[in-house]
Amino acid sequence: MSQSVGMPPMMKEPAAPNGVAAALPTAETFTKQLHCIAEWWLSYAQDQAHGGFYGEVGDNNVARVDAEKGIVLNTRILWFFSEAAVFTGNADYRAAAERSYHYLRDYFFDSKHGGFFWSLSPSGDVEQSKKQVYAQAFAVYALAAYYELSQDADALAMALECFDLIEANCVDRDGEGYYEAYTREWGKIDDVRLSEKDLNYPKTMNTHLHVLEAYTKLYQVHKADKVAQALAYGIDLFDKYMIDHDNYHLRMFLSDDWQDHSPGLTYGHDIECSWLLYKALDTLGDAERNARLVPVVIELAKTCQREAIRERGDVVDAYDRASNSYHSERIWWVQAEALVGFLVAYKLSDDKSFLTTANNLWTFIDTYQIDHNKGEWRWHSTLDVPDGSRDYKAGFWKGPYHNGRAMIEAAKLLGV
Repeated sequence: MSQSVGMPPMMKEPAAPNGVAAALPTAETFTKQLHCIAEWWLSYAQDQAHGGFYGEVGDNNVARVDAEKGIVLNTRILWFFSEAAVFTGNADYRAAAERSYHYLRDYFFDSKHGGFFWSLSPSGDVEQSKKQVYAQAFAVYALAAYYELSQDADALAMALECFDLIEANCVDRDGEGYYEAYTREWGKIDDVRLSEKDLNYPKTMNTHLHVLEAYTKLYQVHKADKVAQALAYGIDLFDKYMIDHDNYHLRMFLSDDWQDHSPGLTYGHDIECSWLLYKALDTLGDAERNARLVPVVIELAKTCQREAIRERGDVVDAYDRASNSYHSERIWWVQAEALVGFLVAYKLSDDKSFLTTANNLWTFIDTYQIDHNKGEWRWHSTLDVPDGSRDYKAGFWKGPYHNGRAMIEAAKLLGV
């Protein structure tokens, strides 16, 4: 394959670990790991002193009781236990979802201006009050999942209120799309970055992706016309602005007029987008969009498979254009999203190479990413950082969402 301008050097042809394709895991394999993830969070992450869940738990399973509690972590916990309870019928997971919902409602919800605060102190006081659209979308996502579990009308009302706030305050009426961040009062803010790692641009693929997944879930539980219209709008934004149809990568950081300022490629987001876009299409059920964009979903997965798989079956996180190099670390969420992405691509295409890729990736995850001794998944694999010296297992940016969701989706795709 010829190289496009600004594209990374070709990697070696991916090979199965030890040269042999891994045995096909079963739905029961993934369901068992789902329970392992959930049990870790029940055992180590619940804050018995202040309610809800700790802001951080280290690689050694010890909580950092002085850590800020972030909205992203807490909405992801609510989403996970809601979905896990629906999927398994486990009463403990239902109780954890209720615990998380009550904390979100009582502490993170801004009763004066609407939406949800960015972070709280360990005792529940507001630390950062900004309204990051990415986080508001996760609130919609989590509340919709909790409503599916509980049928609590107040949870659905809160999800729809947050949806309405996003649609009223965050849409670029002139140039299309969703802006990144606002003050507590939904006013303009200069620094719209999601984290210190991000660039300060008014629109990002990442925020749009999580608005899309949130509206997908909301429409699954509440078939309102306004939600369908917003979901269709989000799908079309990806088709028009964020998917590069020349190379089937995503444009990550964008100006008001959708000019691309991405510093490189991010394979984890490419493959995550592939299957979340398909889920949005499948949920909306529009025949014309399906016919046009399902082939794009498959191409996104095929590009990741072709460019990002290493010899052990793991997936490269990203490629940096300035240094002309790949990121070397294996990150937990990238592996989790890729597992689902390749299984969905196999379902859509019947291309057995996707199944082989998913099998090999699961072998890598099971061997190097999951901590079978102390529980949960490591932020970095053991090939990158030794146990005991890595990033937290629970924290501002790591919840049971990526890997927990991957286990649920993989089990469903394999027939549960």
